[in-house]
Amino acid sequence: MCLGVPGRIRSIGDSVPPMGTVDFGGVRREVCLAYTPEAAVGDFVIVHVGFAIARIRPDEAARSLAALRALPGVLEAELGGRP
Repeated sequence: MCLGVPGRIRSIGDSVPPMGTVDFGGVRREVCLAYTPEAAVGDFVIVHVGFAIARIRPDEAARSLAALRALPGVLEAELGGRP
């Protein structure tokens, strides 16, 4: 299953395409930010297969993460670690 998972941008590098470190509640992954050029450190984004595809509000991110956490094993399967 492939989901769009919300996470918070912790850092942005100066590479091309732009890459950033995104925190998914304790699990951090490198993510391509090419589709969200307006995103900044501290913003929440929806990440799908390694690409940030949309910026979202913090309250939306919290609701989405709560729903995903209610499904056993989903976040671990998507992120490859325990958030």
